[in-house]
Amino acid sequence: MLNKIYNFLGLIQKSGNLTSGDDGVEIDIKKKKSRLIIISEDASENTKDKFINLAQRYNIKFVIFGSKYELGFYIGKSQRSVLSIKDEKLAKSFLEKLNENNSGGDSIVKN
Repeated sequence: MLNKIYNFLGLIQKSGNLTSGDDGVEIDIKKKKSRLIIISEDASENTKDKFINLAQRYNIKFVIFGSKYELGFYIGKSQRSVLSIKDEKLAKSFLEKLNENNSGGDSIVKN
């Protein structure tokens, strides 16, 4: 089931509704384009703190999910610590898929 979630990220990337990398995601947040922020489980504590604070300040949902390698691999890029989904429906669908797969708290969704 995890592969379906990662493959869905690839589809979001192809649709043009995904931004990856610290700088791009921060710009999306500040321009109020981001609907969901995905932070990798193995991101540095500074990166996690920075994007959690930004998400809370701008009232954007965020999730701690996956590894930098997996996030990058499935969107066709190098390792990525953070992703931003820019489409509301795609963000909602991603969260639904994540909730269907939730098997013991691997992911944390916050508003």
